[in-house]
Amino acid sequence: MIEIKQVSKWYGSTQVLDDCMTNVASGEVVVVCGPSGSGKSTLIKTVNGLEPFQKGEIKVDGISVGASSTNLPRLRARIGMVFQGFELFPHLSVMQNLVLAQVKVLKRPAADAASRASALLDRVGLKAHQDKFPGQLSGGQQQRVAIARALAMDPIAMLFDEPTSALDPEMVNEVLDVMIDLAREGMTMMVVTHEMGFARKVADRIIFMDAGKIVEDCSKEEFFGNLPARSERAQMFLSKIISH
Repeated sequence: MIEIKQVSKWYGSTQVLDDCMTNVASGEVVVVCGPSGSGKSTLIKTVNGLEPFQKGEIKVDGISVGASSTNLPRLRARIGMVFQGFELFPHLSVMQNLVLAQVKVLKRPAADAASRASALLDRVGLKAHQDKFPGQLSGGQQQRVAIARALAMDPIAMLFDEPTSALDPEMVNEVLDVMIDLAREGMTMMVVTHEMGFARKVADRIIFMDAGKIVEDCSKEEFFGNLPARSERAQMFLSKIISH
């Protein structure tokens, strides 16, 4: 579903991605982790063209993300993205946030879009809040709305960029529960997160990044269960994460 081949990226003279290579199969859940500044968020944003890259190739469902002939808005409509900040339209109700792109981008009839939105809000436990504005919701509720909005576009894959890092600890699980359900239903997912409990529960593979490079790319069983075989940097990262 997602092919990343020898991708490198620079901001001026600073290299932020260094020859990154990996694939994500259809229905696979891949967690991307690593220290701050390691390139995790940049890598995931190159997948749908939010961050351009200078070298290599990325394909999503066979479509080259970096090709000048690629219609990026159309491709992005097929790849759901959930950010650290919820990125909801503050002047629109929850329902309107879910309906807008369905009508404008997918050209879905308004009644059908509203029906799809209602079903998804019910699924994330927020149907009763459909007429509220984002500012009237908690952070966890807003993030669940953001996930529902992404799902309303019927994506072929979902990208999550630290979706729980801006939340109070009490709100983290309500968002992770929705993501766990998605993973169990077979959604193709790349998730940048420090939530190792989530990674242990639902990830098929773990990618560990450091200094713009993919240092580890292995099954979760190998990553968590065979610590001596991991790189020194990954061992240091895991010792800090797991001990706390």
